[in-house]
Amino acid sequence: MNYSIIRWLVGWVLCIEAAFLLIPLGLNFVYGEPYAVDYLIAIAVTALPGVLMAAKKPKNTVFYAREGFVATSLSWIALSVAGALPFFISGCVPSFVDALFEVISGFTTTGASILSDVEAMPKSLLFWRSFTHWIGGMGVLVFLLALLPMAGGQSILIMRAESPGPSVGKLVPRLQRTAVYLYGIYFSITVLEIVTLLCGGLDVFSAFCISFGTAGTGGFGVLNDSFASYSTYVQVVVTVFMLAFGVNFNFYFFLLIKKFRAALAMEEVRAYLFVFLTAVALITVNLMRMGFGGFGYSLLHAAFQCSSIMTTTGFSSVDFDLWPTFSKTVLICLMFVGACAGSTGGGIKVSRILMYFKNIGLELRRLIHPRAVDVVRLDGKAVDKSTVATSNMWLLAYIAVFFSSMALISLDNFDFTTNFSAVAATLNNIGPGLNLVGPSRNFGDFSDFSKLVLMFDMLAGRLEIFPMLLLLRPATWRR
Repeated sequence: MNYSIIRWLVGWVLCIEAAFLLIPLGLNFVYGEPYAVDYLIAIAVTALPGVLMAAKKPKNTVFYAREGFVATSLSWIALSVAGALPFFISGCVPSFVDALFEVISGFTTTGASILSDVEAMPKSLLFWRSFTHWIGGMGVLVFLLALLPMAGGQSILIMRAESPGPSVGKLVPRLQRTAVYLYGIYFSITVLEIVTLLCGGLDVFSAFCISFGTAGTGGFGVLNDSFASYSTYVQVVVTVFMLAFGVNFNFYFFLLIKKFRAALAMEEVRAYLFVFLTAVALITVNLMRMGFGGFGYSLLHAAFQCSSIMTTTGFSSVDFDLWPTFSKTVLICLMFVGACAGSTGGGIKVSRILMYFKNIGLELRRLIHPRAVDVVRLDGKAVDKSTVATSNMWLLAYIAVFFSSMALISLDNFDFTTNFSAVAATLNNIGPGLNLVGPSRNFGDFSDFSKLVLMFDMLAGRLEIFPMLLLLRPATWRR
């Protein structure tokens, strides 16, 4: 284990976070809020260990899978602990466990909250809360890779550990250029959404916070009712951009370099849009038949909620916990499907779902033709057997974490629907669930122990399960 490279990377992450904390400090002065000293303390507590850890670059900067996964997991834990300091030190969230839950939910782009009155929070903290979505959406280590060239060509291990999806590759030969392209696309679409919202009459503060939540597919809002109070224009714009950020960023890269045929050939993107449109149609018809509204009303909110849930953003335009059982069932299914690999969304991912169904079809063909030689294909290319095997193991780990978490939080003695949807919402990085954790409620009723379990789920879901599980394995820490 190359501990020095892990220490160096975590140190740089803390230094970057300390720099990011200067933004809410500045807003504290803009809005005339009394938390300047609290921000300065948080910045100092974050920057000091960061500078000490990053000051001396290791002689050996080459690392392997173990170091990559451990560095990623520890970086996200350090990022979350430091990010919670402004909430706790200011006294706006008196419990450190609650502050940590809120910030982990932000960085992992989950959007699950313990706050009962969002509008009572200072604007600078609301901005930081939403900004954590934007930081976590693409990943702080991807940002670090864009700034720092790494030796040995093993930086791809960090990107694979931090980027959502079954496989991650380079868009261009140099990984540093890949990170720059990814953040360039991410930043550009975010700016486009901000401008579009401003054109609809939204104020600057709300436009930035909403765009950060949409870009990171996070879900933190600045109003207690999430999106119910916003105009139809704002709801439509956010619906479109949530869907856009759930698309594999390779699709945008192909469009950028004018490889339109390669973009259109992406099977995962086509399946993603097909599932979305099918779910919207089913819920729209169900809402109309059950008397929840006319065609326009049903279509608008069905599209908004399907886009929000499938991309694991977590915004809500209505309290969908009051919808018919069929509509809620469709939304629960979308929670597990999730967005595309290589996007900022969570869930199992459409590419894995495609792979699993293709693998089932392959096994059925082998039952009839045992000697047939066939492979799983995506986008017309054979999927490596190791990728299929890893995806199968990932699913087993996912199921194990899911039901273990349900068993642990059931000690709070809440109903099954609340527990099931709470774990589904956190492990899939969605945000709201059903019943006690529905769109009009929050996660504040859970005990501190259950919150810690759900925090682990949020981190595990964002980092694709294995990096967090490796931290629990004693052999990981042996030299």
